[in-house]
Amino acid sequence: MRLSRHVSLETAQAPTACFSPMNAPRPWMIAETNWKQLQATRYEVAVLPWGATEAHNWHLPYATDSLQNEAMVAEAGRIAWEAGAKVAILPNIPFGVQTGQLDIPFCINMNPSTQMAVLEDVIGSLKGVGVPKLVVFNGHGGNDFRQMLRELQARHPQIHLSTVNWFHIDTGKDIFAIVGDHADERETSLIQHLHPDLVLPREAWGEGRDNLPVLKAMREKWAWAQRPWTQATNDTGSGDPQHATPEKGRLYFQRLTQKFASYLVELAAVDASLIYQAS
Repeated sequence: MRLSRHVSLETAQAPTACFSPMNAPRPWMIAETNWKQLQATRYEVAVLPWGATEAHNWHLPYATDSLQNEAMVAEAGRIAWEAGAKVAILPNIPFGVQTGQLDIPFCINMNPSTQMAVLEDVIGSLKGVGVPKLVVFNGHGGNDFRQMLRELQARHPQIHLSTVNWFHIDTGKDIFAIVGDHADERETSLIQHLHPDLVLPREAWGEGRDNLPVLKAMREKWAWAQRPWTQATNDTGSGDPQHATPEKGRLYFQRLTQKFASYLVELAAVDASLIYQAS
């Protein structure tokens, strides 16, 4: 049963698993659906999840950013779809900007200029078939799509472009003891919840201790430079994961997906030319 768009998102039934069986295609997941479904549906919002392939402390998989993305957008898409929003979740792009980690094996780098070219092609494909809105859902701190979307929005005024970093949706400070920014308690808890089989035993976890820059302005964070990751960290983690639990991951996942779904529902319903109104 589909829920009315007016039904509260909090009342939508939570999933018992992160992914539905592949023998039941989810119409919001473009990789699973088919031409018959697509031909009969006018999609209002496309979501492009963009992750990375990189080391995450000693204990988390290289695909952490992409695994989190895929689960979050699938669940948010389900909630939004059942609330009446026609959303299309595109396949995750697994390579991000890794220019500070080129000395770490298999941290696969995709330069911002390459990301810009990929976005140009994706936007052109969506615009060509009348999809009016695109959200770039980012799961990697090294990716920054805002400046790209400024340029691309001017080139493609027919499609509304926005981006969401999942780690900015909600910090989870009331759930987690220590909030870091890479393979920390948050990400460890999420992967414990989503893919516990891919997390090494707790005794193998690194401390996630950062090495601070000698420059005062950088320590105070009003000057910025790319961090050489093997100098800035000791185990590729940034943030102590020791207090992570699957239950914290479950609570955080539910919060993030509910919030992102609410954005998708609102975005699907709004006229993109009338987003800003006089107060």
